[in-house]
Amino acid sequence: MACVECADIETESRRVTLKERLVRLIGMDGPIPVSTYMQLCLHDTRQGYYATRPGIGKDFITAPEISQIFGELIGLWLVHEWKAMGAPEEIRIVEIGPGRGVLMQDALRLAVMAGGPDFAQAMRLTLVEPAPAMRKVQGEALAAAQPDFAATLADVPAGPMLLVANEYLDCLPARQFRRDGTTWRECVIGLDAEGALAFGLAADEQAAPEGAAETSAVIEVQTGLDLLIADLVTRAEPFRALFVDYGPADAAPGDSLRSYKDGEQVSPLALPGESDLTVDVDFGRLARLSRKAGLDVAGPSPQGMFLLGLGAQARLNQLVKANPDEADAIFNAAQRLIDPKDMGERFKAICLSSAGLPDPAGF
Repeated sequence: MACVECADIETESRRVTLKERLVRLIGMDGPIPVSTYMQLCLHDTRQGYYATRPGIGKDFITAPEISQIFGELIGLWLVHEWKAMGAPEEIRIVEIGPGRGVLMQDALRLAVMAGGPDFAQAMRLTLVEPAPAMRKVQGEALAAAQPDFAATLADVPAGPMLLVANEYLDCLPARQFRRDGTTWRECVIGLDAEGALAFGLAADEQAAPEGAAETSAVIEVQTGLDLLIADLVTRAEPFRALFVDYGPADAAPGDSLRSYKDGEQVSPLALPGESDLTVDVDFGRLARLSRKAGLDVAGPSPQGMFLLGLGAQARLNQLVKANPDEADAIFNAAQRLIDPKDMGERFKAICLSSAGLPDPAGF
């Protein structure tokens, strides 16, 4: 009888949604910062969005899913940077947030062609992915490369490293600060009079956050950027880390918190754990932190210019020539990535490197 009761309790606990859990948490302990809300919604191991239902191609679509040219050019970049490092006998290829493995599939296909057997023998693929369900998908997609997995960047084995992360930085939780008269207060998630999730301001006053200008009303600060730089700096071996994401090139983002479900924008408080949450990346702050830590920084550069610098036009011409019946679709997909009116300007590429390496390709 006890076992049946335990099973009933376990079944009942699974029916409690993340939204209900958040309401209970706030009801007991008080409002939580926006960054904590993002962390729980995206990365809670039981009901977080990325742990349970990442919606690539459904809630959102990324550059590798739009056109194979994106991943292929990243593959050529990997070979170029491996050679720039002196073609070490072993090179750790790392992707953070590999999604369904599409980017790395395309990248390795061209990288092995361009780098030949020496690159293929030197390459060791590590995917930074904490979610078991996604590891299964990625492992099947990239079985030929025999990837290993790491839960965090800090867990990646030592050695020369080339890291790629597309649309990873935008899901790092951000603290929000709002000007309240002559002072600043942190934005929090609390409960309204009906007990529903609601935005509010913390009671404690704050010093002006980093990046705040006289005209700033709201400032976002991604503390995860500090941790990322710390993890990179601890690597003694040569490395390059390429990040592609969206956000302003130098100004600190204001209130950029957004949520998407089935391709539509919804309220960030509507479907916690069931919708994607995202913020703009503060590339200016990322560059400043990196330089202060002694890293070399290239960019941020608009995605369109970066891809053209890697040979996007030449690869587009090759694909159109080889697939004339699909020429319009191939061109339109590539155009989305490059056109400044589409993803070409809003998305940026930035490369962080250990000191002493030549300038990276594409910048």
